[in-house]
Amino acid sequence: MNQLQTLTQLAVRQRIRMMVNQYEVRTLLPDGSEGDLIAFAQQKRLAFKEQVTLYTDDSKQYPVLGFKARQVVDLGATYDVTDHNGQPVGNFRKDFKQSLLRSTWHLEQPGLFTATGQERNQVLGILRRFIDAAKFVPYHFDFVAGEHPIFSIDKRWGIRDRYTVQIQDPNVDRRLVIAMAVALDALQAR
Repeated sequence: MNQLQTLTQLAVRQRIRMMVNQYEVRTLLPDGSEGDLIAFAQQKRLAFKEQVTLYTDDSKQYPVLGFKARQVVDLGATYDVTDHNGQPVGNFRKDFKQSLLRSTWHLEQPGLFTATGQERNQVLGILRRFIDAAKFVPYHFDFVAGEHPIFSIDKRWGIRDRYTVQIQDPNVDRRLVIAMAVALDALQAR
C-alpha cells in the first residue's frame, strides 16, 4: 500500500472480451510508457447489482479492492469502495441531474474530502449525449475539492478504451482513484 500511495500517474486500459469487461491498471513511467501491472479488474456485463473486484493480476487469486452499488439498478447509485478485507476506503456516485448535460461524479474519502469530478469540456459533454459519433471522442474529468485539484482522468484515442490518470493530491487514497478510473469506463454510459 505504501508504494502504491506514492504513485502520481496511472494508466488504465480495457481488454476486449465477449462476456466481461476487463481492465488493467498499470504504473505510468515518466516517458509516458506503461510500467508494472498493479491491478486487474473484471466486471460482468448486465449484472443485476453492479460489483467490480480488482485483483493483483489476471490470475484473480488476490483481491486488492472492490466497489459495489448500494442499491439495485439505480441511476444515481452510491458505490462503496472497500479494501481486500472489506474495510471501507470511500465511495462515489454519479450526480444524475447534473449529468444530463455534463457528466458529474461525487467522490468521498471519509475524514479527508468530498470531491466533485466533471467533464472538463461542457460543450463536448453535451455533444456526446446527442450525437452518436461524438461518443468516440476522448473525454477528460477533473476531480476537485473546492478549488483544490485531487486527480484527473483523460481518455486517450484508440480502438480500445485507455485512460491516463494524473494524481495531484498526495493524500488521496490511490485505491479510491483506481476504483473511480475503472468505474468511469464501466459505468459512464449509464
